[in-house]
Amino acid sequence: MRDTFFYKESQDLLERLDLLLERIPQIPEEGALPPALQPFFAEVTGYIRSIYRFNSYYHGEKKFSASEEDWKGIQEKLFFHMMPEHYADSYLNPAKAVADLGQELGGMLSAVYADLMAMNGWLAEGRLDLIVMWGELYVQIYGCIAGDCADRGECTLSEEAIADVQDAIYWFYHDNLEIMQHERTVALIDEDYDFFRNIVMHSDLEDPCYLYQYGTYISDNERKLSQYMNQLSQEEIDSMASTYTEGYRIGFEVAGKPLHKKRTVDVEFPIGMERMVRKAVENFEAMGLECTMYREGTLSMTNRGRKRGVYATAVNKQFDYDHKDDKGYYYDKRFVERRLEVMKDSFEKNKDKAKKHGGPAVVEVFGEPKFDPINKPENYKYTDDQNQLNVYDMSESSQILYSYIPGEERSFTIIAYPLPCIGDRFEEIFSEVVKINTLDYKLYQEMQQKIIDLLDQGERVHVKGSGANQTDITVMLHPLTDPSKETIFENCVADVNIPVGEVFTSPVLEGTNGVLHVSQVYLGEYSYENLKITFEDGKIKDYTCTNFPTEEENRKYIFDNVLYKHDTLPIGEFAIGTNTTAYTMARKYGIADKLPILIAEKTGPHFAVGDTCYSQEEEVHTFNPDGKEIIAKENSCSVLRKEDMSKAYFNCHTDITIPYDELELIEVLCKDGRRLPIIRDGRFVVAGCEELNKPLDA
Repeated sequence: MRDTFFYKESQDLLERLDLLLERIPQIPEEGALPPALQPFFAEVTGYIRSIYRFNSYYHGEKKFSASEEDWKGIQEKLFFHMMPEHYADSYLNPAKAVADLGQELGGMLSAVYADLMAMNGWLAEGRLDLIVMWGELYVQIYGCIAGDCADRGECTLSEEAIADVQDAIYWFYHDNLEIMQHERTVALIDEDYDFFRNIVMHSDLEDPCYLYQYGTYISDNERKLSQYMNQLSQEEIDSMASTYTEGYRIGFEVAGKPLHKKRTVDVEFPIGMERMVRKAVENFEAMGLECTMYREGTLSMTNRGRKRGVYATAVNKQFDYDHKDDKGYYYDKRFVERRLEVMKDSFEKNKDKAKKHGGPAVVEVFGEPKFDPINKPENYKYTDDQNQLNVYDMSESSQILYSYIPGEERSFTIIAYPLPCIGDRFEEIFSEVVKINTLDYKLYQEMQQKIIDLLDQGERVHVKGSGANQTDITVMLHPLTDPSKETIFENCVADVNIPVGEVFTSPVLEGTNGVLHVSQVYLGEYSYENLKITFEDGKIKDYTCTNFPTEEENRKYIFDNVLYKHDTLPIGEFAIGTNTTAYTMARKYGIADKLPILIAEKTGPHFAVGDTCYSQEEEVHTFNPDGKEIIAKENSCSVLRKEDMSKAYFNCHTDITIPYDELELIEVLCKDGRRLPIIRDGRFVVAGCEELNKPLDA
């Protein structure tokens, strides 16, 4: 018997559902498939039937009577084949699919199956329309194969049938862009998309069953994080929320942007932190802002695996890695142009809401075990044309976004907290991170100004590693016309980037040369061993690491995940981190290799490849607390925006930090020959900055 879904229950949709409920269970029993394909369809059919079977727990009579153990059992069934212990033998694994189904068919079917896993979230949201749509694709693929065998009276698959499957997949994604891209766009700016906000604001947060209403896999991380939030005092919760929301407000204030003209803020957070987020929502409402919330990417076309939106820790990072380029099966110029057209149309129809959107307020987490991905030859790999198309797609998407949500009128804030999986001392570490996030920014502001006063005298900055660290790079600085009114470096305190602790600039590319080397660094979702990048005139000339046994694998790893498929990237930022307290905390608890970029960038000098920190805001006048205007806001790439926007921006910005203990020297090289040291042998040597060395020497 069909349970009731609560979304878009048109008669047509219900009739289509009834047909699927009748048709899909018959597929494994019909015997119309080649023997090699029967296990695949049996596995996928079992999964889809589970989606319908558990509907009553989300929208029926069992929603309020199910225990936490019931919910655990449900998600074990829904995510069974994705879980690491079962993944190798599942057709979600491209290696298994290709081995059993063949090179041409296996990868495609595994990619479709991976996207079908998004039904878990749609089930929770009551998105019957999306579930039916994907269910019909599944039946269509089965029909292509079974029909071919019936027509030819053979139990082998013809080339024509494989081509039919490929066409079905290709046109499905192309034809349904109107739905998929439109909702992805509008959910960012429309507060009426309130599924996640309702969970945050109206759930009983002391009952762990609320966690399962997201339709996301809930691990010990989410359960323990929620438990920990519940044991904190209201005063502690209020303080955390205030640090987060005030960072957002101050970001507008410092940049001279009118927050009162904004209506919405995009709140992004890890599942488990609802108690803090609930208070943050109240704080934002007091500022006149409604909160939008959207689900992390669960489809190949929405960057599955990136932890943005409302997210949880990955069920299986190898699954995410294996399927990160799946859109290559349908990704071509026609798809991209249509997607961009839908994106622009969606913004145009909601331009008033877009204009009033203030930007993201992001809560990141860190502490997961190191992930060493396995490169599988069966995984889809972009062609050279698709790599170039992806770069074009990112550039055009960014231009559309900023045309409706202008960069000079929006802001953001980011803050990070540890996950329970960071270790037995999680609660201690969490408490220390809270302290780091609330350090006295006035004290840092004063010391950082003394560093900037030296840097502003320079023509270049020389950075050299110590010991095994091979860093040796010279950074060219923008010249000052009037040092009494202008400055090269921004004095960064705790507003948009929490915690406090860095001075940064956008370097001159021409004349910036040398090698950047880090023994180990975590960038985004991935770890890099002995990352080494060579720069010539401020752009990446060469790169390598030691993660994989072959140079080809290492270079592709960096090309995909640091260069984001660009042939080269410029240095968009050079900075000196001053948060020695965060650095010492990381060493004390042995978590330096787990720190997110947000904190790690404050614990040493760092270089960002990609766009500058002032991307899309070059014309906005920005001042340091001492009243001097920051003039180093762009480079010879970003200035091309006046001629061709696609050549000016790269739509990525990745910080790479050298820790203090791998650092021999940072010195300012002046035009008159003076050499002014900032750091020597891992210690600050600027007069008035002695306080920064105390945590290092403790």
